[in-house]
Amino acid sequence: MYTKKRVKIYEVETKVISNNFINNEYKHLILKAPSQILDINPGQFFHLQCPTIDESIPFLRRPMSIYQFSKKIKQIEFLYKLHGKGTRSISNLKENNRFNIVGPLGIGFDLKKYYKNIVLVARGVGLATLAPLANLASERGIKLSIICSAKSKKHLMSLDLFRSLSAEVISITDEEGTSSINNLELLIKNMISTQTIDCFFTCGSNRILRLLKKVCKLNNIPGQIALEQQMACGIGMCFCCVRSFKIGNKITHKRVCNEGPVFKIEEALPW
Repeated sequence: MYTKKRVKIYEVETKVISNNFINNEYKHLILKAPSQILDINPGQFFHLQCPTIDESIPFLRRPMSIYQFSKKIKQIEFLYKLHGKGTRSISNLKENNRFNIVGPLGIGFDLKKYYKNIVLVARGVGLATLAPLANLASERGIKLSIICSAKSKKHLMSLDLFRSLSAEVISITDEEGTSSINNLELLIKNMISTQTIDCFFTCGSNRILRLLKKVCKLNNIPGQIALEQQMACGIGMCFCCVRSFKIGNKITHKRVCNEGPVFKIEEALPW
């Protein structure tokens, strides 16, 4: 999608600093990592080697977007949901365990230098993917509005982080009955009516993609989405993560791991 320079890919052994629950579904993994892997563009991901569990080893690595990273203190962080065998094995990592990761991988978000005001919209762990983008936007003095959606208040993540960046943070939840697609559309329409928005950014959610495709087209506002997809190799060799995109009047196919995971909202197709 973009012509941004790719950074070099590394396979490294990291050391676990902590791996703690932040609610009943999600954990926060912090790793001590060599500085050479921390030349990262927001929206990129790493391929994590799952540890042995119950005397078996999950065969494939697990792709995981980067939540936070720091060259200064040589750390990288991930937020992940306990979902299957792979993430359950990762959840067993303890302090000082060694952990093999490969990356950074893929092409991340394209934060144009002329952007002055952007809106981030995500649900659940999708907010983790947008956190590095929010950090970079704040460093550049870009105004940030962030809509955070989740099942309940306890599943809302990263709110304090976003507020520390002087972002306008709007939280909506199923629990409060505020997270319906109709309510989200009203929120976004109100934003557009009161300010000039340079770009929308989102991650993962099919229903949010459908909405933003409509909103961006009607208002001639560009948008970018970081797609989530099952992967095998993570480097574009196996074609496991191919998805369909519409460019102009033609349907084409791209590898999420290699041409993405970030794509133009106008080109990404709902599933």
